[in-house]
Amino acid sequence: MKAYQFLFLFAISIFINLQSSAQLTGNEVLITIDDENVSVDEFLRVYKKNNPVEGGIDHKDLVTYLDLYIDFRLKVKEATTLGLDTAASFQKELEGYRKQLAQPYFIDEDVNEFLLKQAYERKLEDIRASHILIKVDKDASPEDTLAAYNKLKEVKQSILDGEDFGVAAARISDDPSAKDMEASQQRPARKGNHGDLGYFTVFDMVYPFENGAYATPKGNISVPVRTEYGYHIINVTDRHPAQGQVQVAHVYVTYPKTNNPEDSLKARNKIFDAYEKLLAGTSFNEVVKKYSEDKGSVDNEGKLPWFGVNRMVPDFIVAIRPLSNPGDYTEPFTTPFGWHIAMLIERKPVGSFDDEKMGLRNRLAKDRRSKLSEETILNRIKEEYGFKEYPKAKTALLAKIDSTLLQGEWKAETVAGMNKTLFSIGDRKYSQYEFAEYLAGRQHKRIKSIDAFFNDQYKMYVEDAVVAYEDNKLEGKYPEFKMLVQEYHDGILLFDLTDQKVWSMAVRDTVGLKAYHESHRGNYMWEKRLNASIYKIIEPDKVNLDSVRAFIATGATPEEVLSKFNHEKEKNIAVKSGDFQKNDDPSLTSVKWKKGISQTVFEDGLPIIVNVYKVLKATPKTLDEARGLITADYQNYLEDQWISELKEKYTVTVNQEVLGNIK
Repeated sequence: MKAYQFLFLFAISIFINLQSSAQLTGNEVLITIDDENVSVDEFLRVYKKNNPVEGGIDHKDLVTYLDLYIDFRLKVKEATTLGLDTAASFQKELEGYRKQLAQPYFIDEDVNEFLLKQAYERKLEDIRASHILIKVDKDASPEDTLAAYNKLKEVKQSILDGEDFGVAAARISDDPSAKDMEASQQRPARKGNHGDLGYFTVFDMVYPFENGAYATPKGNISVPVRTEYGYHIINVTDRHPAQGQVQVAHVYVTYPKTNNPEDSLKARNKIFDAYEKLLAGTSFNEVVKKYSEDKGSVDNEGKLPWFGVNRMVPDFIVAIRPLSNPGDYTEPFTTPFGWHIAMLIERKPVGSFDDEKMGLRNRLAKDRRSKLSEETILNRIKEEYGFKEYPKAKTALLAKIDSTLLQGEWKAETVAGMNKTLFSIGDRKYSQYEFAEYLAGRQHKRIKSIDAFFNDQYKMYVEDAVVAYEDNKLEGKYPEFKMLVQEYHDGILLFDLTDQKVWSMAVRDTVGLKAYHESHRGNYMWEKRLNASIYKIIEPDKVNLDSVRAFIATGATPEEVLSKFNHEKEKNIAVKSGDFQKNDDPSLTSVKWKKGISQTVFEDGLPIIVNVYKVLKATPKTLDEARGLITADYQNYLEDQWISELKEKYTVTVNQEVLGNIK
């Protein structure tokens, strides 16, 4: 009831663009509540949203709805009079909603649509690539950044001159997985991947790396690509139509722990013995049980969880790619973990664009590439409001930043008095000192370069300022946004106050609820009822009806009847006991309503016997028996009382002439 009332009351405030009556301008005052006016347009927007009309307005419906609307506005008026809109909790909740409502105004749908289609096209292709990374911190100085870039160019040239990419990766890459790792007390020895990243598809890599990979033809090496980790060159070793999601079962034989050739031969012979059994017609499951050493999948017929290309080592992906039909299996093959035979269970290929669109949109919203849409909007806002920067003021401020910034101890006060304009947007100017305060609040001890940190923070400061400037103008710029925020404002107030006055009050006010019930007892009545036990013979072929009736007639309790005719593993009779109204059970419409054992009736072909203990007359329900219904009616009563009080407290005037002219 509470949820229904809130949704109804909140719904009447939802905004829609509508044309005003042809005979009115729409600005005429229709309703006045004390000192607040409601125009024709404002009322009609709400009315037509909740009462879609074709060919004109039904004046009778309009007048009826007007009463509901006035009740709504009275409640909102009371909430603001009580100051509920000044509460910190209210303002925080409204601000949260407003932030969500504002988001679409800072998204470029054209850019998003491009990214969405790009993501889908990339999802249709799997890529295998290796890389070499030269790390460079995002806050690194221009000199360090250039040094990393030049180092990577030298490595690329060495590869173009004949050095193997994998050898170069193991020699110089800052990705630790590229190099062999010797055993230590904490971990066993590990063979490096020589830069091989295996297979991946869209969203598996950071966006700049993904761009570099998909822009590079198979067999080629990319230009240096900058990511948050540093500079990369990417060697694309394979491109193939997307595998999608796959489930397989496998037979697995581990490599021996020793380097003994005889042990290695035994492992090889074991997997090929398993393969021979499959060729001879032995079921895959039987071969799994006899040969597989994968303890995690043996008891599940060798099945592995569903996976995409990025969740399995590349050798496994290459081996299963030719499998096209469920039940097809590979020849024995190796991965870094051991020997395998894999059987295809099912493939889920990439769906159509429409099928994949929602999932891609969700991934896109969480991915950093979505910043491209924001950047487009930022540039539009800058252009619209004449954004202007003053580089000399920026350079002068940077020159005053000393090395204490590297320790996170720099104070904005050291540049007090530097109030020249750094940049402006519209009528708002941002000074050097304002940014200095922002910079001081963002510093930390991990800063490696003053210049890089300064410029990075300046960029974010400008973005925040541009967004804030536009955000402050949304209500004035977009009437529909202003109306929507106002509707959330009114809706939250309405919910909070109605909860206090009606919903929670009806639950808390036990004395009032009891008194309401006492004065309306005739509205909550039990019909004529039977106090009875209803026996349903579930297995009529296994019990004798006359024996059941005779045993019931001895005065046996329902428990005794069940104990006699049911057995540990046999349920021949079911019973339910209590007070029943006629519609509570189909059998009660067929038996005589009098004390005693009824005639046998049938339901769905099964015999039923009703033992009537007592016929109960129609009586009022107790408060506990009808609490939910009584509480709902009491809430309506409280609301009616509240509305009456509000109409006495506030003066409501309806301009009847204006109302009569609404067509």
